[in-house]
Amino acid sequence: MIILGLIISAALCSLYALIETVRNGMAKKRWVMAGLVFGPMMLPMFQISKKMALRKSIGFKNVYWVA
Repeated sequence: MIILGLIISAALCSLYALIETVRNGMAKKRWVMAGLVFGPMMLPMFQISKKMALRKSIGFKNVYWVA
């Protein structure tokens, strides 16, 4: 039962990564595979990478207001 839970968790994390990478213009295959392999442990790493991609696109000295 635990194995099934881990498999479902990894599948949901990879689906979440796929949706978020499409929304943010990041590399899809890399994050989907990370979601399948690491499951929920990849989420902090994904959030950091997403913020870094945003900062890289708008610049590090610019202000980005989040509503």
